[in-house]
Amino acid sequence: KKISDILEKSAPKPGVPADLQNLLSQHFGENRSVIEIEELKLSDSCFLPANDLTHSFSSYLKEICPKWAKLRKNHKEKKSVVMLVICSSALRSLELIKSMTAFKGDCRVLKLFAKHIKIKEQINMLEKGVFHIGVGTPGRVKALVEQDGLCLNSTKYMILDWNWRDQKLRRMMDIPEIKKETIDLLEMSIIRLCREGTVKLGLF
Repeated sequence: KKISDILEKSAPKPGVPADLQNLLSQHFGENRSVIEIEELKLSDSCFLPANDLTHSFSSYLKEICPKWAKLRKNHKEKKSVVMLVICSSALRSLELIKSMTAFKGDCRVLKLFAKHIKIKEQINMLEKGVFHIGVGTPGRVKALVEQDGLCLNSTKYMILDWNWRDQKLRRMMDIPEIKKETIDLLEMSIIRLCREGTVKLGLF
C-alpha cells in the first residue's frame, strides 16, 4: 500500500518523541551495537512539548519558547543561530518563514536550503552577520556544519517540521533522502548536544 492510500483513510496523528526514537532505533538497529544504540537514545527531557495539531507555527513557537525576546537580544555570535528549523523542501522553508512572522519580531532569519542559493553565499552571510533563526533542509544544514560554516554551539532549539504533509501526503520522514539526511544531521552533533542539555528538540 502506498503511504498516501493509508493516510487518506486515517486521521493524522501528531508526532511524539517516541516516534523519533523508534525511527532512530530502526535506522541504526541492524548495524550498531547495543551500546552504540544506547548512545543515540534521547530522554524525554530532551524534547519540547510536541505540536498537538491545533497550533499555527507562530503560536507553537511562542508556547515552546516564551523567553524568545531575551534569547534574541543576548545572541551575538556569528556563524550560528539560536533556533534551527528543518523541513523537507525550499518551498516549505519559505512557507514556514512566512508563517512565523508573529513570533519572530525583528530577528533575522536565514534561508538554509540549496535551491537558488550557493553554499558559499550562506557561509559568507553567517560569517558577516548575526542571525537568530535558520530555516532549511537537512542536506544543506548538514553541509554547512561539515564545512564549518554553521556552528551549533549556540543553538538552543531544533524544530523538525514533523507533521506537515506534501501533495502526496508524505511527511518529511516518509521521504527516504530527507529522512536519511535528517538522521545524519542528528547523529553528527544534535543528539550529543541534546544529551548534554544544550539543545531541545521540537516536533511541529
